[in-house]
Amino acid sequence: MTGKTILHVKNDAVFRMFFADERNQDSLIAFLKSILKLPDDEYDEIIITDPHLLPEHEDGKLGIIDVKLRTKSGKVIHIEIQLKKIPEMKERIVFYDARLITEQLSQGDKYTKINQVISIIITNKTLVEGSSRYHHIFTLFDLDVKIEFSDIIEIHTLELQKLPEEPDGTKLYDWAKFIDAETEEELNMTAERNPEVKKAVVRIVELSADERARELAENRIKHQRDMASIIDGNRAEYERELLKFQRGLDEKDAEIARLRALLEKQG
Repeated sequence: MTGKTILHVKNDAVFRMFFADERNQDSLIAFLKSILKLPDDEYDEIIITDPHLLPEHEDGKLGIIDVKLRTKSGKVIHIEIQLKKIPEMKERIVFYDARLITEQLSQGDKYTKINQVISIIITNKTLVEGSSRYHHIFTLFDLDVKIEFSDIIEIHTLELQKLPEEPDGTKLYDWAKFIDAETEEELNMTAERNPEVKKAVVRIVELSADERARELAENRIKHQRDMASIIDGNRAEYERELLKFQRGLDEKDAEIARLRALLEKQG
């Protein structure tokens, strides 16, 4: 690709443009098969529940971007890539999954209508402490007797920073490296090991040549930087106010100490 850098798949806007595009559904299915333990026929009928290419707000800024889809039997799959560290990330994931469950039912519906909700959370920050594994699967589980209570919620975490340097022989590793790649060379190295990823790399190169795609990806980066700047600015303002408040307290303490010393001298 001459003259232009490759778009990073881990940019959530690019991730959405690529995996939510029906033309790339074979790559989406290959990725899902590498991480989920579902029967192959579940993928015979994949429906992207939000088919719009990319959500844009009236102010021109992009909101939270994810990919939501349904399988043949109605399982709900939610894929989100999150590159910044969010302290309440785990709670937000559980809350979001709970909403994906409750929105399946109307008043009077039986609970048997609820389909499994599967979340795939991709991050380059540490989400699961105390483990070097880059992929984890969480369900409702009894820790003592090792019995699953229910698989109604299934959460997969894919932590890119925990990927080992050398391939581990799994297709998931190849797809994780595809998502994590920052150069065309890194993409090509992964493509050499996996023909499915090779097809995806060709499409990413094509997407990288699309001016509109590049504009959306750059807008997303700009929006994230602007938000980080606002947060840093607010933090600096809070710290100034806190310092001002602390100085006020110190001055009051000094005045109280002076008055006590004066009283003791007079007493």
